[in-house]
Amino acid sequence: MTSLWFESALLPDGWANRVRVTAANGRIERITTEVDPSETDERLKVGIPGVPNLHSHAFQRGIAGLTERRGPEGDSFWTWRELMYQFVERIDPDELEAIASLAYAQMLECGFTQVGEFHYLHHDRGGIPFADPGELAARIAAAAANTGIGLTLLPAFYAHGGFGGAEPQKRQRRFINSRDRFADIVDASRKAVKALPGGTVGVAPHSLRAVTPEELTWLIELSRGSVIHIHIAEQTKEVDDCIAWSGRRPVEWLLEHTALDERWCLVHATHINDAEIQAVAASAAVVGLCPITEANLGDGIFPAPAFLAQAGRIGIGSDSNVLLDAAEEFRTLEYSQRLAHRGRNVLASAAGRSTGRTLFDGALAGGAQVLHSARGLIAGASLDVVSLSTEQPELVQRREDDIIDSWIFSGGRRVVDCVWRAGEKVVVNGRHRHRDAIVARYRRVLKNLLS
Repeated sequence: MTSLWFESALLPDGWANRVRVTAANGRIERITTEVDPSETDERLKVGIPGVPNLHSHAFQRGIAGLTERRGPEGDSFWTWRELMYQFVERIDPDELEAIASLAYAQMLECGFTQVGEFHYLHHDRGGIPFADPGELAARIAAAAANTGIGLTLLPAFYAHGGFGGAEPQKRQRRFINSRDRFADIVDASRKAVKALPGGTVGVAPHSLRAVTPEELTWLIELSRGSVIHIHIAEQTKEVDDCIAWSGRRPVEWLLEHTALDERWCLVHATHINDAEIQAVAASAAVVGLCPITEANLGDGIFPAPAFLAQAGRIGIGSDSNVLLDAAEEFRTLEYSQRLAHRGRNVLASAAGRSTGRTLFDGALAGGAQVLHSARGLIAGASLDVVSLSTEQPELVQRREDDIIDSWIFSGGRRVVDCVWRAGEKVVVNGRHRHRDAIVARYRRVLKNLLS
């Protein structure tokens, strides 16, 4: 049994005072408001729901900061990808698990409690299949178990190096699968997450350039009604190449050839036009925005004001994990719009409405939808809650939505105090409970990988 008492907490209906949350077996049994703390309650200041992170490539945490040197002819996503491929060629299963463990611990420390792991590294070095098709999926699940983060595992199907079934590159060989092999990986992934609290599995066609139309149809069937995530329209070159192949833009093609619905997460969708905005919003699919990575890679700026004006659904992800800070993802999303539109509070939903709260609520709903997790602090949901420290100067004399705004635009991860995931207290005083061991293991792995 877990019993927490907050001076104030953000519930689905809004802020409440003197809130007790009781849970058993990791799930919330009861929430009561306007009550005094009991002797057995852990007493806290501010409680907010844990943030869902709908898009991660955990292994890329190992190259954070190592791709920031200018090349002889300028740099782009495509030159960054070549450096990432060099790194991925060297990783073994133990190293993958160690890097993922660090990434997941750091996600928890900044307020993420659930992660959608878009997992496309499937084979051994040299592209040799493992005897166990789920070897690396199991390592991702082990990292989630070690850290306590909630996991939606998204095995990604990658079969081609470009639109129209182009041959894959040599450096993509650790990702490439036949249909039969990938079906085995999905089955193994489902077994790997069974022991995890709330663990689920979806499928992820890597991108339209990596699958054929026939393979995409097959993947939708393979999903068995679960969530489907896909990279799409991240780069202008991708848009141009898709038009050259099909006469359609990527999102336009997807809308014409699939029945988009609430199961779909369109990751990035950066280069999307007005007609596509309207159609995607109407489909109830979620657009997965990764603002820090999109800025780091120079992807461009998603037309968020127009999409949200159509009641479009969004969530946030950390993608390349170059910087892990949930508040910074929200801040970067809003600040990119301020720069583009030369205004302030661009994404607030109405006059007088908190920008931070608008973004937080949107990401909570969108992430829950495409990660198969509960939305917020409600009875029956997993107890995934973040306490914020009002001892930090950024939260002095803040109340209700001012707390969210000050966390996002002023405080960041340093105001995260404690985190509970599925009822387990995994972060204390801003530090993951196994941080020292996780960091020590990561140090050993990186010394080997980067030597």
